[in-house]
Amino acid sequence: MKQIDHNDINHINQWLDANNITEIECLVPDMSGTARGKIIPRHKYNPAEGIRMAEAVFTQTVTGDYPEEEFASITDSDMRLIPDPSSLRLVPWAKDPSAAIIHDAYGFDGKPIEIAPRNVLKRVLQAYDDLGLQPIIAPELEFYLVQIQPDEDLPLAPPVGRTQRTEAGRQSFSIDAMNDYDEVFDIMYDWCETQGIALDTLIHEMGPAQMEINLDHGDPLDLADQVFLFKRIAREVAIRHNMYATFMAKPMQGQPGSAMHLHQSIIDKQTGLNIFADAKTGDSTDIFFSHIAGLQTYLPACMAFLAPYVNSYRRLSRFSSAPINLEWGFDNRTCGLRVPESNAAGRRIENRLPGVDVNPYLAFAASLGAGLIGMQQGLKPSTPLTGSAYDKAANLPHHLDDAVAELMACKPVAELFGEHFVRCYSAIKETEFEEFFEVISPWERRFLLLNV
Repeated sequence: MKQIDHNDINHINQWLDANNITEIECLVPDMSGTARGKIIPRHKYNPAEGIRMAEAVFTQTVTGDYPEEEFASITDSDMRLIPDPSSLRLVPWAKDPSAAIIHDAYGFDGKPIEIAPRNVLKRVLQAYDDLGLQPIIAPELEFYLVQIQPDEDLPLAPPVGRTQRTEAGRQSFSIDAMNDYDEVFDIMYDWCETQGIALDTLIHEMGPAQMEINLDHGDPLDLADQVFLFKRIAREVAIRHNMYATFMAKPMQGQPGSAMHLHQSIIDKQTGLNIFADAKTGDSTDIFFSHIAGLQTYLPACMAFLAPYVNSYRRLSRFSSAPINLEWGFDNRTCGLRVPESNAAGRRIENRLPGVDVNPYLAFAASLGAGLIGMQQGLKPSTPLTGSAYDKAANLPHHLDDAVAELMACKPVAELFGEHFVRCYSAIKETEFEEFFEVISPWERRFLLLNV
């Protein structure tokens, strides 16, 4: 049985007592990246034991259904959820003093549950650690604020701000347009500070009431936790202001999609230096180019993690500020892989493929994992592109079912992530696609009903 360190138990109990906690949200991110778990009174919570929950929670589709094939225990048995002491946070919107604690999933034999997304990222990070390396991630999250619309058949619209008007046209980088929602962002920043979410920059993006939040760079597991928690905060703040915050990749027709660009680099743990650049000359290293080549080679097989829903592929279209291929270039935003201008210490790669609808644990694992395989195999990238990548062929999966097929055919990714996890994830996505395919859209009724 998995044992939690005695010092960690004391730390958790002391923190809960010091903050007069009366209730605990025991959280675990599911396959879609949303919070599952239990709410437990403080006096009934024992961090040494954690909580129990059915392992099948990781096999649910986004609609709450399950694949036909069993990937958890055939007896629908429990797993143990053990608290991560580094994840202790206050719940800023709770009426009574409440804590949120992210838990890790283990079997009763002490082994990590292979299909738990947080464990998948840990598995990739362990592969880096075995090489004496520490990946660094900095995510940029785009999202829309929209009016509350209970009717799912009606299109979304931007919300009314303090001017009592909706945005007219696109307001890229507009300070005044952001100020229209000052009350929302003031509370959002306060709550993020309470939860230890290191917000860096707030930007108004291209779409109406489309915003971008940048997080400070750091450890990928910690940043994945921050993204997981930030989405909860954004949704909660928005609802309290009579609007929604949506992280759909393409929520509105005719408007730009929402991405989660990932800036990634790697530190040598012994020297503390960025291995992507030569410390003396500042030139990019061979390992840097192999990392890019790994992304070019293996991200197509990882697209089901970076574009996990049918809606995700609506964003990845030509001339829509989203990539259509895996060309790379220096400070070239038309490419799927961009290398920003930087000094040697800041040398990094920006992966522009992921939508903001991703599970952050799986998106980070995919992006770092593809680069790692490229480094291990010593791959060479294509020539950096100086023109527009939109003039090049689209070479990414066009639909979710195509992406799943590429994932299932890629042995190196399965070996890194775990074959059982890959089969489970693929079955979930196939089930979601089949359910979507049964829906007859308004477009079909409008143009096909009487015309064919």
